[in-house]
Parts: sequence; C-alpha cells; structure tokens
Amino acid sequence: MSTHTQATKQIDALSGSRKRWLTDRLAKYGVTAGGILVLVALLLIFFYLLYVVKPIFDSARVTPGTEFSLQVSNDAALGKAVLLGVEEQNELVYRFNDQGGVHFYSLPKQGELVSEFSLNETISSFAHSASQKMVAYGVAGGAIKVLSPRFNVSYPDNQRLIQPEVVFPFGEAPLVVDEQGRSLTQLSIASRDNDLLVAAITDAGKGVLTRFSGKENFMTGEVTFSSTQAEITGLPAKVDQLLLTPNLRFLFARSGNEVSVFDVRNINNLVLRSVLTMNAPGANISQLSLLSGGNSLLVSNDDGTISQWFEVAKNGTREFTFIRDFAANSAVEQVTAEVNRKGFITTSANGDLDIFHATGGKRLFSAPLAKGDISALAISPRNSMLLLEKDHQIASFHVENEHPEVTMKALWTKVWYEGYPEPQYVWQSTSGSSDFESKLSLIPISFGTLKAAFYALLFAVPIAIAGAVYTAYFMSPGLRKVVKPTVEIMEALPTVILGFLAGLWLAPLIESHLPGMVILLVMLPVSVLLVAFIWQHLPKKLINSVPQGWQSIVLVPVVVVVGWLSFALSPWVETVLFDGDARGFLTNELGIGFDQRNSLVVGIAMGFAVIPTIFSIAEDAVFSVPRHLTNGSLALGATPWQTLTRVVMLTASPGIFSAVMMGLGRAVGETMIVLMATGNTPVMDLSIFSGMRTLAANIAVEMPEAEVNSSHYRVLFLAAFVLFIFTFMFNTVAEFVRQRLRDKYSSM
Repeated sequence: MSTHTQATKQIDALSGSRKRWLTDRLAKYGVTAGGILVLVALLLIFFYLLYVVKPIFDSARVTPGTEFSLQVSNDAALGKAVLLGVEEQNELVYRFNDQGGVHFYSLPKQGELVSEFSLNETISSFAHSASQKMVAYGVAGGAIKVLSPRFNVSYPDNQRLIQPEVVFPFGEAPLVVDEQGRSLTQLSIASRDNDLLVAAITDAGKGVLTRFSGKENFMTGEVTFSSTQAEITGLPAKVDQLLLTPNLRFLFARSGNEVSVFDVRNINNLVLRSVLTMNAPGANISQLSLLSGGNSLLVSNDDGTISQWFEVAKNGTREFTFIRDFAANSAVEQVTAEVNRKGFITTSANGDLDIFHATGGKRLFSAPLAKGDISALAISPRNSMLLLEKDHQIASFHVENEHPEVTMKALWTKVWYEGYPEPQYVWQSTSGSSDFESKLSLIPISFGTLKAAFYALLFAVPIAIAGAVYTAYFMSPGLRKVVKPTVEIMEALPTVILGFLAGLWLAPLIESHLPGMVILLVMLPVSVLLVAFIWQHLPKKLINSVPQGWQSIVLVPVVVVVGWLSFALSPWVETVLFDGDARGFLTNELGIGFDQRNSLVVGIAMGFAVIPTIFSIAEDAVFSVPRHLTNGSLALGATPWQTLTRVVMLTASPGIFSAVMMGLGRAVGETMIVLMATGNTPVMDLSIFSGMRTLAANIAVEMPEAEVNSSHYRVLFLAAFVLFIFTFMFNTVAEFVRQRLRDKYSSM
C-alpha cells in the first residue's frame, strides 16, 4: 500500500472522528437545550396562570378621594340625609334630605353645587329604596310623593355632559296611601316594573298596605295608576321599623327583637307567616336591611353582630332561617348593600368601616375612616366608590374590591346559598338575573374530573394491560407486527370524533339497550373463559393445527357473536323483567337516576382513547424484559404463567405503572370527549348512570363567554391551574413510584 493511500485513510479517519465528535456535541447540547426549553415553557405556563389568578385573592383596598362641605342656597334646607348616592360615572353626588330637598354636587369640581330641588311640602315621614334610587315622602292627607334622581348624558363637542334632574316615577300627583287621610308616621316602599307597594303606619297606630298598579296606554305611552288598599292586621303594638322586599313578596315589621314576617303577594289576603326572634345572643337589634336582590335579610345588632337570614324549605314549607353571622368592630350605625352582588358595607359608632361578602362569609376590609358617628353611607353603582357623610361634610373613597365573592371558603367548602335547603358544593357561574348569587365552588368540577378519569381507567386499564401482556409475551411475532401498529394508530383518531360518536350514537344505543349492556359485561368474560376451557379439551391434533401465538384469533368470532347476541336479547329481557322500561325501573324502583350521557358512556369513549397510550408503553415494557430471565425461569421448571406473573410482570412493573399514569394524565386532561359525551352538569354523584362536568370541559364551555378579568374569567384560569397541579402531582407520584420499582427489581 502506498504512502499516499495510507495518508489519505488517516485523513479520512481523522475527518470522520471529528464529524462524530461534532455530531455528538451537537446532539448533547441540542437535547440539553430542548430539555431546558421544555422546563422553561412549563414554568412560564405555571407563573402565567398564577399571574392571572392572583388578583382574586387580593384584599379589598379603600383609598381617600375628594372631600367637601355641603353647600345649599338656604341653610335651613340642609336637613338630615335620607338618601345619598352617586351616578354611574362617579361624577355627580345626589343627596335627599328629610325636608324634601334634593341637591346635586360635582365631585370633579370639589363639591360644587350643580343643582337643587325642593318639594315644598310638609313632611310627616319618609322612606327610601337605595337599590331602586327612590325616596317617598309622606305629605298631608295620608298621601306620599315619590322622587328619584335622573341623569341625562350628552356629548356636545365630544365632551361628556351629565345634567341631573329630579323626576316623579309615579306621577307628580300625591299617591293616597290611607284613604281616611290620616298622617303617615312610618313608611316603607318597593317597586317592580310599574307597580309600587307602600307600607305605612298612621298616627292612629294602624298599619296600611297600598299597592299602586300602573297601566300604560300603548297609543300615548301615558301610565295611569290604580290603587288597592288593605289594613295590616297582626302588627305588634309598637313598630320600630317596616321593610318591604323589592320583589313585593314580604313585609318585615320589627318590634324590639321580634320580627313579624308578612306575605303580601296578594294584597287582598295578607298572611302573617311567622314571628321570629332574630337578635344575636346578649344583644338587641338596631336595624333591618336587605342584600342585593332582596332575598336575604340582614339583622344588625348593637354589639356589632350582623346576621343573615333567608327562606329555606323545611318540612314542606319555606321559613326564614338563620344562615350565618358577621362581626363588626362595634355597634353598627349604617348598612348599605353593594349593587348586583352579595356584599354589604357597615359603619360603626366609632367611625370604623367594614366590607363583608355574604357568599364568601368573610370580612374583606376593616379600618377607621372617620371619628364619631357617620350620618350617611352610600356605594356607587359599580361598587368602586364609597361616600360617607359626617357633620355635613361628604368624603369619597375609591374602592378596589373586584372579586369579593371568591374566597378559599367559597371555592373549597360547602356554602349555604340563597334559597338552598342546606350548604352545598355548587358551580353555577351565570344567570339571567342581575340578582344572581355567583356559585363558584371548584369541588364539583374537580370531582367530575376524577370521576371521568376513574371510569375511563376502569374500562381501559384491564383491556390495555392484558392486551399488552398477551401481545408482548404470548403472541407470535408475525401477528404482533400487525396488532401493535393497529392499536397504536388508534391514538391518532381525533378525540372530537370519539366524542361525537359517543354523544350521538353510543349514548342513545346504551339507553335503548341497557339490559344488553349488562348482559354483555357478564357474558363476555364468561364466554372467553368457557371457550378457553373447551379449547383445552379439544383433540391435540386440532389444537396443534393453530400456529403457536395465533390462538387469540379464535376469540374474534366469539366476541362478535356474544356482542350481537347480548344486544339482540336486550328488548326481550327488558320486556320480561322490567315491563319494557329498564330506565324507569332504575329510577322508580331502585331510586337511581339515569342520564342519557353518563359516566358509562364517558368511560367507554374515553377508555377507547386512553387504551392506545397504556397499551403501547406497557407492551414495550413487557417486551423489553431480557430473554435470559424468562428462559432461566422456564429452564428451572416454571410454567409460562408462573414466569409471567413472578418474573416478567415484576421486571416490567415500572413501565406498566408509567403506562397507567400516562393514561391517567391523558384522561384527566381530556376535553372533547367529556364535553360531547356528558350532560356537562356539575353534580357530585358517584353513580355510573349520572353525568359530570370536568375542569377541562368547564374551561372549554365557559371561557368564550366569560368577561375578561371578571371573577368568572379568573376562576376559570384557577381551574386551569388546578388541572395543571393535578397532572403535575400525578406525574411526580408516577416518577417516584417508577424509580422505586426500578430500584427494587433492577437486580433481577
């Protein structure tokens, strides 16, 4: 060989060595960079979810705003505040006083008097409805006049201009409450649509209830009112406070610590429903007020305790029941409910202000904002500004309290919601009513996630692992080359197709052939065992005619025939045993509810999607068991079954466990199948015949309609965070157990 040829080979060898070295380094750094990028991506997802979720757990904040002294054209008309409020843009403050005067002040202009109005009547009594922005004044002749602020918004020269005025929503003419013309000493009002309900106490101590019903002329648009009056019988001798609910259903009459509850829906048949002692132990009631919507009664006590009461179904009737209480720092002087949510604000005799939320059952803010008594308190329509009046001075405060309904208690414990018979876990994020109480418990949808995964694995794990073991250990190589890719390619089937088939084909099929499903679940394993028993007793010549590892082909027609026969017999069995209605038998005789799209449907459909994942990983684990272990076991006299159970399965257990946990992770995160194959009802029922709602499906259903940055929106991100934690925990436990199993059986 020439020197030139040898030199060329050496150069080629050196060049190849350098290429391998370079390739190895590139592969090493590429894999390392890829792994780091995966970890970074996971951390970014984790912290982004935390970033979106964090604001719902922030404490309420109250910061001082504008402060100004009240101005009026006539000092004598200043009076005492009856109703204090601010319009939606937080620019104009309105104040109704006890002498029939109304004043409007500009906040941007440091309390400048913008407009004023005077009723010019002798006032005998007054009442207000803060939620409906109305004030009723008792005037001569047993009549009232109802006033309300209105704000007209225009945009001259592209600048917003708000012009206030006082309107009479039920007409300028006095509304006669007492036909006998007696002076009215106490009032309470409530309205709905064109109806006004007025409860009054006359100077003779009699109770009068009058309903004014408006009827609109569809030609002219004019509204005319007719009145119906009734005497309130059963009132206590001394009434300290009257309170009507906005839905015109109940009248509360307080006398000391006792509250009489009247049903006033039918004014011609007033019913005294109950007389309840509502004071806190060792305290006395100071006032009654209502939460937004008027379904809950707030009872304030002179020791700072505020209790919540609402109707609860008991023994076939509905009764007002104590639900929960809250503790202010001292005796409560003023109470105002937040607008369109279940929060309320109190001020105490020492000037402390507290913000509570009923659903969350928590005090969100507490601080001294003034010294001494606060004479009036108001919250803006968007719950973003507080107004306090003290010594004829008004102070405004900016409020940051965007998510009061979201607390750890509301998310993870039972909550007693308005109208419910007992505390429950409920997810119901939206409603058609603005008085809706948000129910954002994550327990039902977390339960649904685990339930769906459980039934899916109950269906998938036995089939997938048994199939993997048989394919890897018993099946012939030729058949394995067909079966394994066929099962693995099932994983490429879109889950939306599986969900579509499960919801529109499988669910009705199971409902109409329920006995057939039960027969199939019993007969299929029995028939397989029976065929195996018969196979063992067939002539050796016939058995040997089937190649080793191809015996499973014999079971294919058995499975098909048993499946067909089970569904064919279903109508006959249903007619004979269940009078033609198996679903009715479950519901009426056994008390088991049945939803068409239920856990059985989800278990089959999602199990079908999970089987390829578990099968592929478990089959590789079993097939990878070193041959010298199996051969050594067989050589020592162990049977193939003993070798499988005591050698192969133990050695492959880390891989099999990983396969199951991968399947669990897939089931927990599955969206489309549970979205289409269940009723998406967030109920907590372990029954296989009831549906569920999962975290993933809940996010998919509600995220498109959630208002950005609302409590609903952020709680959905919290649900995604919980799902992230679920999968992280499962994977961590899986890796820990897998490593323990590998260490234990690696020496075999």
